[in-house]
Amino acid sequence: MGTPVLLEELKETLDPALEPILLKQTFVAGGRTLIRLGDSDIDYDKNFRFYMTTKMANPHYLPEVCIKVTIINFTVTKSGLEDQLL
Repeated sequence: MGTPVLLEELKETLDPALEPILLKQTFVAGGRTLIRLGDSDIDYDKNFRFYMTTKMANPHYLPEVCIKVTIINFTVTKSGLEDQLL
């Protein structure tokens, strides 16, 4: 429907069921843009946005996750920057 969705309290591992959303694996059938979630095909709106948040100070995500998402750290500290650089 094009409505943004927020997933809160994210941990360092993601549920594999999120893969189609993160990769935007959409397809067209019958003139409709769809995305397959589990065993269901759901209408997909190009204006849909998916946001994920965590309260972890310096989470370490696998490289496979980092290439699928844009990570924005709003709590940058000197020690946090040092951890990221190391």
